Amino acid sequence: MSGCVITITSGKGGVGKSTTTANLAVGLAMLGKKVVAVDFDIGLRNLDMILGLENRIVYDIVNVMEGECNLSQALINDKKTKNLYFLPASQSKDKNILDKQKVASLIQRLKEEFEIILLDSPAGIEGGFEHAIFLADRALIISTPEVSSVRDADRVIGIIDAKSQKAQNGEEVIKHLIINRLKPEMVEKGEMIGVEDILNILAIPLIGIVPEDEKIVSSTNTGEPVIYGDSLSAKAYQNIAKRVLGEEVPYLDLKVKKGFFGRLFK
Repeated sequence: MSGCVITITSGKGGVGKSTTTANLAVGLAMLGKKVVAVDFDIGLRNLDMILGLENRIVYDIVNVMEGECNLSQALINDKKTKNLYFLPASQSKDKNILDKQKVASLIQRLKEEFEIILLDSPAGIEGGFEHAIFLADRALIISTPEVSSVRDADRVIGIIDAKSQKAQNGEEVIKHLIINRLKPEMVEKGEMIGVEDILNILAIPLIGIVPEDEKIVSSTNTGEPVIYGDSLSAKAYQNIAKRVLGEEVPYLDLKVKKGFFGRLFK
């Protein structure tokens, strides 16, 4: 078995990468895939809290790469979804500790054991970011409907196309866009960029739109990803997981009032 490495990334912090990674990991595991979610945000880990696994951490990704423990000692099995595993980031080490060869050998081992490897990339263009995109087969780029976020996402697309291993081999990393925290009523008033405008700027295919949802905040606080519920954002993440696996799923109807979704895409 050789698993597929999917990096979840963005140009700036705070756009919902870890939330997306956690919910997609659960969604893909619920669809029967053997999944590992890897936190690459060395020094700033929070994927463990969103998954509700922070108290289970004994060893982390740096311990594995430095040979202080083996991979199975560091992997944490999810409490609810049994074919989901989690590999935590180190909180005490510096981002620069990651070594390209060690990262490559770790990811190779994960590919032998898992069908899908989700890498939660650090924000921005930092050391850990390049490690997270270098070995990606696919990239999910997260942007919120704000000019600065879209501009930063555009930059990240350029870096993936220049610096990934696939790029070095003359191939292309498959890239898709997730628009996060969309507020339909603000788009309608012209206070937020619409979906079509973002797609025109970034010129990569859309794979999901996640509406603004206060349940995401409470789900982070309780350590239970929102995808387990039945809110609009839960359905959005469930649909993205299906699309990642190649299923064609219609987009949610985020109407403010009759006929709105058409205008959302204008």
